[in-house]
This record gives sequence, C-alpha cells and structure tokens, in this order.
Amino acid sequence: MHARIGLAFLAALALLPAHAALAQNGGGAAPAPQWGPAPPFFPAGARFAVLQGDPSSSGVYTIRLEMPAGYTIKPHFHPTDEHVTVISGTFVVGMGDAVDVAHAQVLGAGGFITAPAQAHHYAMARGRTVVQVHGEGPFAITYVNAADDPRGASGGSSK
Repeated sequence: MHARIGLAFLAALALLPAHAALAQNGGGAAPAPQWGPAPPFFPAGARFAVLQGDPSSSGVYTIRLEMPAGYTIKPHFHPTDEHVTVISGTFVVGMGDAVDVAHAQVLGAGGFITAPAQAHHYAMARGRTVVQVHGEGPFAITYVNAADDPRGASGGSSK
C-alpha cells in the first residue's frame, strides 16, 4: 500500500513543473497564428504566419505556410538546414534540379523531412496543405533556375 502511495506522489511531483509552465502561459493555449500573404520569394497564392523568431534575422525561427491545391515551389535551396513538418494535407517533396513527382516523397499530416543546407529540392501541395518550417535564420532561398524565382530577375538568393 505504501509503495502505491509513494509512486502516486512521485508521479504528481513530476507533473508539477509542466502544470506550472502551463499556468505561466495562460493555461497553455497558444495564440492563433497571424496569417498573411506569403513573402514575395514564394509563388503567389500561399499564406504565411511567423510563430517564433524573425526569419529575416539570425536565430531560431518557426513559420507556417498554407498552400492551396496544386501549389508548387520550384527547385531551390537554402544556406541552412530546413526542417519541415506537415500539419495538414499532403506535401510532396523531392530532391533535385527539376520537379519529378514520380521520384518525390509524399508526406501526410505528421510527416517530417529535413532539407540539408544547399540541397536542391522542390515541393507541391496535394489539396490544401499546411506545413511548419523551422531552422536557423536568416532564411534565404535561391531558385535553381532564375526564371522560376517569383521575384523576377532581381530575385537571386536574397530573403
């Protein structure tokens, strides 16, 4: 009997730090993402929300990107690792200098992939899809083919 009480007490103590952290954060409810149009380095039609940090500065950032069905981000690369988690929908991602759906990886909600720094990759949304991306800033994107850059000829590798 005493052993059960001891285990229950230890379990309750283990939960206290988590409970205290939730109380400090107003009960643990995270604020809703503030959605807006995606920055001009993404093709038109997507929505974008910053959850943490400032993607244009040094330091850790977390963003979400909501894409309509058929949305495609042409082959590109980044100077730092890009970590992507699928929140909802179906995200098709592949490595290489050309979009090749037959050799791409299909990720559903909860799927995760890391695109290493400088690795050429592309992505597509099957149906409405939301992904969360995190990494070390500043975030920068360079399209493999300059003609694919939504910013036009001056797009290059800028943020």
